[in-house]
Amino acid sequence: MRQEYPYIVGGEWRKSKAPLEVHYPYDDSVIGHTYRPTDAELELALARAQEGFEETRRLSAFARAEILTKAVSLLKKRKEEIARTITYEGGRPYPQSLAEVDRGVDTFQIAAEETKRIEGEVIPLDLRAGDEGRFAIWRRFPLGPVLCISPFNRPLNLVAHKVAPAIAAGNAVILKPASKTPLTALILGEVLLEAGFPPKALSVLPMSGHQAEVLGADDRVRMITFTGSAEVGWQLKRAAVNKRITLELGGNAGVIVHQDANFEDAAKKLTTAAFYYSGQACISVQRIFVHAQVCSHFEKEFLANTAKLRLGDPFADGTDIGPMIDRASAERTEAWINEAVGSGARVLIGGKRRDALVEPTILTKTTADMKVRCLEAFAPLVTVESYTDYDAALCEVNNTPYGLQAGLFTQNMKLILRAYEKLDVGGLIVNDASTYRGEHMPYGGVKASGMGREGPRYAIEEMTEPKLLVLKMNS
Repeated sequence: MRQEYPYIVGGEWRKSKAPLEVHYPYDDSVIGHTYRPTDAELELALARAQEGFEETRRLSAFARAEILTKAVSLLKKRKEEIARTITYEGGRPYPQSLAEVDRGVDTFQIAAEETKRIEGEVIPLDLRAGDEGRFAIWRRFPLGPVLCISPFNRPLNLVAHKVAPAIAAGNAVILKPASKTPLTALILGEVLLEAGFPPKALSVLPMSGHQAEVLGADDRVRMITFTGSAEVGWQLKRAAVNKRITLELGGNAGVIVHQDANFEDAAKKLTTAAFYYSGQACISVQRIFVHAQVCSHFEKEFLANTAKLRLGDPFADGTDIGPMIDRASAERTEAWINEAVGSGARVLIGGKRRDALVEPTILTKTTADMKVRCLEAFAPLVTVESYTDYDAALCEVNNTPYGLQAGLFTQNMKLILRAYEKLDVGGLIVNDASTYRGEHMPYGGVKASGMGREGPRYAIEEMTEPKLLVLKMNS
């Protein structure tokens, strides 16, 4: 791994006098550094983004698809380098980092294909007397510079879900990667420039949150796409006057395991879904409600599967779970667990912390007002409770400020449709965990989980403006 990573201002590599160290979460060692941009460079990035947009808006669909396809090829060639960087700066076990690169490649490939499917419509207007000879054309145009703000937990694929559709739509890109994991995004910046994206149209800036807020409020930014905390997201929306914004803001996903479900299959899938990457995913399973008739059988399987998980060095063979992103996050998780236990919850397994490593933890006897249930844990902990009334279980899943995705295990189609109607979520995943996400599907939430949708086709719609042309043809 390189030790120094300059940042990109309108296609130009730069350094500043404000270094930003990047730490390996497993042992807190410094594994590299980049720099914070200056305020003057933010202004330069905006000016160049406007100039670059004049180039990107004129690129043909073929040219945009070609850039994205070249990026796919370059990402494949650098797969191991990028995966190692993801593990070093984020603490994700290395096999999982390799899988993330594959998903990022898929996202770019899908965006390349969607570039050629940005279609319009011909609308007849001769519906009343006097409008003979009139018709309209309705097509989509790029918005302008897009500010992409990404989180630490998927430093390639969640960036790809913002940047690739922006390129497909013909927009300029200003990317703010997470301060904990900026290096992967800077490598992606290299890839995009090598793939032929107009240099002035690309900036990758490891800026502070305050700088991002100032940039987002500037009129030259035409859209913000943000993934992160609800507090920051809604603050950005308040500052983003007269511009488009999409927000993906997290959750505390609930899953129902009904009495007719294959509880062994459910337990296996939910073990991965609750603890993958130390639960640091906004659709990570946090609350499980199991029908009383199968709850004891489910718990037995779930505990046995969890006990097999190996916690430790992300680069060691066989490691299933690495550290949380930093020690402070692990300490917060430990405090939430202890607080729940102090209020009557019971630890079925786990519950202990060592530095930034937190054991996979299953709690029961929890109540809806405990932080481990009503807030987003973003940690390797999950609660399991039994139910007897299906509609009451649906109410429990809804009993949260969040509404990103939920899971349901059952073979009963009537119950599936009832959940689909009643659950206040952006997506319901049946006979699988809430963590399922296909790169091409519409993805996003309701309530405190945000607004707008990702997935290349749906993000392209968010990142373009439909415009109408009305024609009157003289006879």
